[in-house]
Amino acid sequence: MTDPVSRTILLLDIEKYSDRDDVEQAYLRRMLYGISDSALESAGIDETLRLRADRGDSVMELIDANASVTALLRALLTEVPVQLRAVNRMASSSAQIRLRAVLATGYVAVDALDGWVGSDLNHACRLLDAELLRAALRERANDFALCVSEGVHAGIVRHGHPGIPAEDFHPITVTSKNGPLRAWLHGPVPGQAGDAGRAAAPGRDGHPGTAPVPGGSGDRPAPGPAYDFRGADVRIDGGFVGGSHHGISGGTFNGDVRIGGDT
Repeated sequence: MTDPVSRTILLLDIEKYSDRDDVEQAYLRRMLYGISDSALESAGIDETLRLRADRGDSVMELIDANASVTALLRALLTEVPVQLRAVNRMASSSAQIRLRAVLATGYVAVDALDGWVGSDLNHACRLLDAELLRAALRERANDFALCVSEGVHAGIVRHGHPGIPAEDFHPITVTSKNGPLRAWLHGPVPGQAGDAGRAAAPGRDGHPGTAPVPGGSGDRPAPGPAYDFRGADVRIDGGFVGGSHHGISGGTFNGDVRIGGDT
Protein backbone atom coordinates (compact mmCIF):
# COMPACT_ATOMS: atom_id res chain seq x y z
CA MET A 1 0.00 0.00 0.00
CA THR A 2 1.23 3.49 -0.82
CA ASP A 3 1.53 6.15 1.84
CA PRO A 4 -1.61 8.22 2.32
CA VAL A 5 -1.53 11.47 0.36
CA SER A 6 -3.77 14.52 0.43
CA ARG A 7 -6.64 14.29 -2.03
CA THR A 8 -9.86 16.02 -2.94
CA ILE A 9 -12.72 13.50 -2.78
CA LEU A 10 -15.76 13.81 -5.04
CA LEU A 11 -18.63 11.33 -4.75
CA LEU A 12 -21.71 11.25 -7.01
CA ASP A 13 -24.63 8.86 -6.55
CA ILE A 14 -27.79 8.21 -8.61
CA GLU A 15 -31.09 8.28 -6.74
CA LYS A 16 -33.28 5.12 -7.02
CA TYR A 17 -30.83 3.40 -9.34
CA SER A 18 -31.83 -0.12 -8.27
CA ASP A 19 -35.48 0.60 -9.16
CA ARG A 20 -34.60 0.73 -12.89
CA ASP A 21 -34.23 -2.15 -15.33
CA ASP A 22 -30.89 -3.09 -16.92
CA VAL A 23 -31.34 -0.91 -20.01
CA GLU A 24 -32.20 2.14 -17.92
CA GLN A 25 -29.31 1.50 -15.54
CA ALA A 26 -26.84 1.35 -18.45
CA TYR A 27 -28.19 4.65 -19.75
CA LEU A 28 -28.00 6.31 -16.32
CA ARG A 29 -24.38 5.21 -15.89
CA ARG A 30 -23.44 6.83 -19.19
CA MET A 31 -25.16 10.04 -18.16
CA LEU A 32 -23.42 9.99 -14.77
CA TYR A 33 -20.01 9.61 -16.39
CA GLY A 34 -20.76 12.44 -18.79
CA ILE A 35 -21.92 14.79 -16.02
CA SER A 36 -18.89 14.00 -13.84
CA ASP A 37 -16.47 14.52 -16.76
CA SER A 38 -18.13 17.81 -17.70
CA ALA A 39 -17.90 19.20 -14.15
CA LEU A 40 -14.26 18.19 -13.74
CA GLU A 41 -13.22 19.50 -17.14
CA SER A 42 -14.95 22.84 -16.55
CA ALA A 43 -12.90 23.09 -13.32
CA GLY A 44 -9.69 22.49 -15.27
CA ILE A 45 -9.16 18.98 -13.89
CA ASP A 46 -8.11 16.61 -16.65
CA GLU A 47 -7.66 12.83 -16.49
CA THR A 48 -4.03 13.11 -15.39
CA LEU A 49 -5.11 14.73 -12.13
CA ARG A 50 -7.68 12.18 -11.01
CA LEU A 51 -8.47 8.55 -10.30
CA ARG A 52 -11.97 7.12 -10.75
CA ALA A 53 -13.62 4.17 -9.06
CA ASP A 54 -16.90 2.78 -10.40
CA ARG A 55 -19.48 1.70 -7.83
CA GLY A 56 -22.36 0.89 -10.17
CA ASP A 57 -24.85 3.55 -9.13
CA SER A 58 -22.09 5.97 -8.13
CA VAL A 59 -18.62 7.18 -9.02
CA MET A 60 -15.79 8.12 -6.69
CA GLU A 61 -13.13 10.58 -7.86
CA LEU A 62 -9.77 11.03 -6.12
CA ILE A 63 -8.36 14.33 -7.32
CA ASP A 64 -4.82 15.66 -7.04
CA ALA A 65 -4.46 18.07 -4.12
CA ASN A 66 -2.94 20.69 -6.43
CA ALA A 67 -6.18 20.96 -8.42
CA SER A 68 -8.39 23.90 -7.46
CA VAL A 69 -11.09 22.88 -4.99
CA THR A 70 -12.65 26.32 -5.42
CA ALA A 71 -13.04 25.83 -9.17
CA LEU A 72 -14.44 22.33 -8.65
CA LEU A 73 -17.01 23.50 -6.10
CA ARG A 74 -18.05 26.32 -8.40
CA ALA A 75 -18.51 23.78 -11.21
CA LEU A 76 -20.63 21.54 -8.97
CA LEU A 77 -22.91 24.47 -8.14
CA THR A 78 -23.29 25.64 -11.74
CA GLU A 79 -22.27 23.02 -14.32
CA VAL A 80 -23.90 19.96 -12.74
CA PRO A 81 -27.42 21.49 -12.49
CA VAL A 82 -27.14 22.68 -16.11
CA GLN A 83 -26.11 19.20 -17.28
CA LEU A 84 -28.91 17.56 -15.31
CA ARG A 85 -31.52 19.85 -16.83
CA ALA A 86 -30.22 19.14 -20.31
CA VAL A 87 -30.25 15.37 -19.80
CA ASN A 88 -33.63 15.18 -18.06
CA ARG A 89 -35.32 17.46 -20.57
CA MET A 90 -34.87 14.81 -23.26
CA ALA A 91 -35.26 11.70 -21.09
CA SER A 92 -38.40 9.70 -20.39
CA SER A 93 -39.84 9.68 -16.89
CA SER A 94 -38.21 6.31 -16.17
CA ALA A 95 -34.77 7.61 -17.22
CA GLN A 96 -34.65 10.80 -15.16
CA ILE A 97 -31.38 11.18 -13.28
CA ARG A 98 -31.11 12.83 -9.87
CA LEU A 99 -27.82 13.04 -7.98
CA ARG A 100 -26.48 13.30 -4.47
CA ALA A 101 -22.93 14.63 -4.19
CA VAL A 102 -20.27 15.00 -1.51
CA LEU A 103 -17.11 17.09 -1.81
CA ALA A 104 -14.46 16.49 0.84
CA THR A 105 -10.71 16.58 1.40
CA GLY A 106 -8.45 14.20 3.27
CA TYR A 107 -5.73 11.59 3.18
CA VAL A 108 -6.23 8.47 1.08
CA ALA A 109 -3.88 5.59 0.27
CA VAL A 110 -4.11 3.30 -2.78
CA ASP A 111 -3.19 -0.34 -2.18
CA ALA A 112 -1.63 -2.89 -4.55
CA LEU A 113 -5.09 -3.99 -5.76
CA ASP A 114 -6.10 -0.40 -6.56
CA GLY A 115 -8.25 -0.30 -3.45
CA TRP A 116 -8.67 3.03 -1.67
CA VAL A 117 -8.07 3.24 2.07
CA GLY A 118 -8.60 6.12 4.45
CA SER A 119 -10.89 7.28 7.25
CA ASP A 120 -11.49 10.59 5.47
CA LEU A 121 -12.82 8.64 2.48
CA ASN A 122 -14.99 6.53 4.80
CA HIS A 123 -16.48 9.68 6.32
CA ALA A 124 -17.26 11.09 2.86
CA CYS A 125 -19.02 7.86 1.91
CA ARG A 126 -21.13 8.01 5.07
CA LEU A 127 -22.13 11.58 4.29
CA LEU A 128 -23.19 10.46 0.81
CA ASP A 129 -25.34 7.69 2.29
CA ALA A 130 -26.84 9.83 5.06
CA GLU A 131 -30.63 9.96 5.25
CA LEU A 132 -30.48 13.74 5.65
CA LEU A 133 -28.83 14.14 2.25
CA ARG A 134 -31.31 11.69 0.70
CA ALA A 135 -34.18 13.69 2.19
CA ALA A 136 -32.71 16.92 0.85
CA LEU A 137 -32.66 15.51 -2.68
CA ARG A 138 -36.27 14.34 -2.38
CA GLU A 139 -37.28 17.93 -1.63
CA ARG A 140 -35.24 19.53 -4.42
CA ALA A 141 -36.71 20.59 -7.75
CA ASN A 142 -33.32 20.88 -9.48
CA ASP A 143 -32.42 17.15 -9.20
CA PHE A 144 -29.20 17.79 -7.24
CA ALA A 145 -28.22 17.84 -3.56
CA LEU A 146 -24.67 18.72 -2.50
CA CYS A 147 -22.94 18.32 0.85
CA VAL A 148 -19.40 19.48 1.68
CA SER A 149 -17.16 18.41 4.53
CA GLU A 150 -16.12 20.62 7.42
CA GLY A 151 -12.68 21.01 5.84
CA VAL A 152 -14.06 22.22 2.50
CA HIS A 153 -16.37 24.66 4.27
CA ALA A 154 -13.59 26.06 6.49
CA GLY A 155 -11.06 26.31 3.67
CA ILE A 156 -13.30 27.42 0.78
CA VAL A 157 -16.99 28.07 1.39
CA ARG A 158 -16.90 30.45 4.34
CA HIS A 159 -14.59 32.87 2.52
CA GLY A 160 -17.26 33.83 -0.02
CA HIS A 161 -15.38 33.22 -3.26
CA PRO A 162 -17.18 34.37 -6.45
CA GLY A 163 -19.84 31.88 -7.46
CA ILE A 164 -19.83 30.19 -4.04
CA PRO A 165 -22.41 31.93 -1.80
CA ALA A 166 -21.50 31.02 1.77
CA GLU A 167 -24.99 31.91 3.03
CA ASP A 168 -26.49 29.07 0.97
CA PHE A 169 -24.64 26.43 3.03
CA HIS A 170 -26.09 25.25 6.35
CA PRO A 171 -24.49 23.13 9.10
CA ILE A 172 -25.76 19.61 9.58
CA THR A 173 -24.83 16.62 11.73
CA VAL A 174 -25.42 13.11 10.47
CA THR A 175 -25.23 9.91 12.46
CA SER A 176 -22.83 7.12 11.59
CA LYS A 177 -21.57 3.96 13.22
CA ASN A 178 -18.45 5.89 14.24
CA GLY A 179 -20.43 8.71 15.81
CA PRO A 180 -21.82 12.03 14.59
CA LEU A 181 -20.33 13.66 11.49
CA ARG A 182 -20.56 17.40 10.95
CA ALA A 183 -20.87 18.78 7.42
CA TRP A 184 -22.51 21.58 5.42
CA LEU A 185 -25.53 21.17 3.15
CA HIS A 186 -26.08 23.44 0.17
CA GLY A 187 -29.66 24.67 0.25
CA PRO A 188 -32.43 24.22 2.83
CA VAL A 189 -32.06 21.58 5.53
CA PRO A 190 -35.02 19.17 5.51
CA GLY A 191 -37.44 19.76 8.38
CA GLN A 192 -35.93 23.06 9.49
CA ALA A 193 -37.25 25.68 7.08
CA GLY A 194 -40.78 25.76 8.54
CA ASP A 195 -39.62 25.84 12.15
CA ALA A 196 -37.18 28.66 11.43
CA GLY A 197 -39.88 30.66 9.70
CA ARG A 198 -42.26 30.37 12.62
CA ALA A 199 -39.60 31.30 15.17
CA ALA A 200 -38.53 34.37 13.19
CA ALA A 201 -42.06 35.67 12.45
CA PRO A 202 -42.44 39.23 13.76
CA GLY A 203 -44.87 40.03 16.52
CA ARG A 204 -47.41 42.85 16.46
CA ASP A 205 -44.83 45.39 17.64
CA GLY A 206 -42.34 44.40 14.94
CA HIS A 207 -40.12 42.45 17.31
CA PRO A 208 -39.43 38.73 16.80
CA GLY A 209 -42.45 36.66 17.66
CA THR A 210 -42.72 33.60 19.85
CA ALA A 211 -43.10 30.10 18.49
CA PRO A 212 -46.31 28.25 19.46
CA VAL A 213 -46.23 26.46 22.77
CA PRO A 214 -45.35 22.78 22.15
CA GLY A 215 -48.40 20.61 22.56
CA GLY A 216 -50.78 23.59 22.77
CA SER A 217 -53.11 25.21 20.28
CA GLY A 218 -51.58 27.39 17.59
CA ASP A 219 -53.39 30.54 18.79
CA ARG A 220 -52.68 30.16 22.50
CA PRO A 221 -50.48 33.03 23.72
CA ALA A 222 -47.08 32.28 25.10
CA PRO A 223 -46.74 32.33 28.90
CA GLY A 224 -46.48 35.80 30.43
CA PRO A 225 -43.62 37.02 32.63
CA ALA A 226 -42.90 35.20 35.86
CA TYR A 227 -43.12 37.04 39.21
CA ASP A 228 -41.20 36.16 42.33
CA PHE A 229 -43.24 36.64 45.51
CA ARG A 230 -40.77 35.11 47.98
CA GLY A 231 -41.17 36.53 51.45
CA ALA A 232 -44.43 38.38 50.70
CA ASP A 233 -48.11 37.79 51.43
CA VAL A 234 -50.24 37.70 48.27
CA ARG A 235 -54.01 38.39 48.24
CA ILE A 236 -55.77 37.44 45.00
CA ASP A 237 -59.42 38.46 44.55
CA GLY A 238 -60.12 38.17 48.23
CA GLY A 239 -58.07 35.01 48.78
CA PHE A 240 -54.84 34.89 50.74
CA VAL A 241 -51.55 33.14 49.87
CA GLY A 242 -48.97 33.31 52.59
CA GLY A 243 -45.35 32.34 52.84
CA SER A 244 -42.72 32.09 50.12
CA HIS A 245 -43.97 31.46 46.58
CA HIS A 246 -42.26 31.99 43.24
CA GLY A 247 -42.55 31.09 39.57
CA ILE A 248 -46.17 32.27 39.17
CA SER A 249 -46.70 32.93 35.48
CA GLY A 250 -49.34 33.10 32.79
CA GLY A 251 -52.30 33.51 35.18
CA THR A 252 -55.17 36.03 35.14
CA PHE A 253 -55.80 37.90 38.40
CA ASN A 254 -59.16 39.62 39.04
CA GLY A 255 -59.58 42.27 41.69
CA ASP A 256 -56.81 43.52 43.95
CA VAL A 257 -53.43 41.88 44.22
CA ARG A 258 -51.82 42.66 47.56
CA ILE A 259 -48.13 41.96 48.08
CA GLY A 260 -46.78 42.31 51.58
CA GLY A 261 -49.79 44.33 52.66
CA ASP A 262 -49.60 46.86 49.80
CA THR A 263 -51.97 46.97 46.81
